[in-house]
Amino acid sequence: MKKTICGVDISKATLDAGIEPGHLFASFDNDAVGIAALIAFCEENGVELVVMEASGGYERRVFAELWAHGMSCALTNPRSVRRYAEAMGILEKTDRIDAFVIARFADAKNLAPTPLLSQAQQRLKALVARLRQVTDDLTVQKQRRSSAFGNAEIQTSIDEVIALLKRQSRLLEGEIASMIDDDPLWAKLAEAWREVKGVAGRTVARLHAELPEIGILSNKAIAKLAGLAPIADDSGKRRGKRSTRGGREGVRTILFIVAATAARYDENLRNFRDRLTKAGGEKMVIRIALARKLLVILNAKAREARAEYANAT
Repeated sequence: MKKTICGVDISKATLDAGIEPGHLFASFDNDAVGIAALIAFCEENGVELVVMEASGGYERRVFAELWAHGMSCALTNPRSVRRYAEAMGILEKTDRIDAFVIARFADAKNLAPTPLLSQAQQRLKALVARLRQVTDDLTVQKQRRSSAFGNAEIQTSIDEVIALLKRQSRLLEGEIASMIDDDPLWAKLAEAWREVKGVAGRTVARLHAELPEIGILSNKAIAKLAGLAPIADDSGKRRGKRSTRGGREGVRTILFIVAATAARYDENLRNFRDRLTKAGGEKMVIRIALARKLLVILNAKAREARAEYANAT
């Protein structure tokens, strides 16, 4: 082991912690008292990094509390940890086993700490996620209203739900827009992105909330983070088909939509799409390539905007 690592398997009720090297184990309740006990357990055993899986939100409180106490923490993908366990021949799965597997995976991967988002970034991310939920619910209710054709009573009931969701959507959009406008850097990034016709408020909000690394990472790195980078699949003389996988689904989905719209107005994007089409590219391949091209453009604009902001301050 390169450093002392505590792997934490998190559930709604418990925090199961395994420290390597030393193979020390302890279990705590997932509440304020339990988190304090976990911190003490890590301090007593000289833990240098605490690692946990992103587990649907149950990790947020303990992650924030550990950072607030000055302990370095990292988040990792549960699927990657499970595949590592299987590769190591560990087929059993219990909370105790998982805690130690997380620690060993972090060591093998040489995981770096995951920075704690600022309170503003956390709030923006939560608001954008809620807006996405409301938008999805609105779509479902409209479909239900259409299916209830001819039944005035049911349509009236659904109309009330639709009206509520629309009010919530407007309120959320207003809060998100205010947050972006009130932050000088966010506002500058938003201004730069809106230079691309087709990039509107919701796209800007999603980029801010779900891809805060934009303008900091290279084009290749940001494309991989969004799940838009082709993954090699070669072996010997065989050259397999490149495909995309992983990444941040929310960002990728909206880039697919916006890239198709932006290509109607942006000559470079339109010509790029047309070249791929004439070359006989598959529709999905073209869609991915166009979204990646748009992301590269937005990343370049973000890089310039960040530089201008840094120079101005």
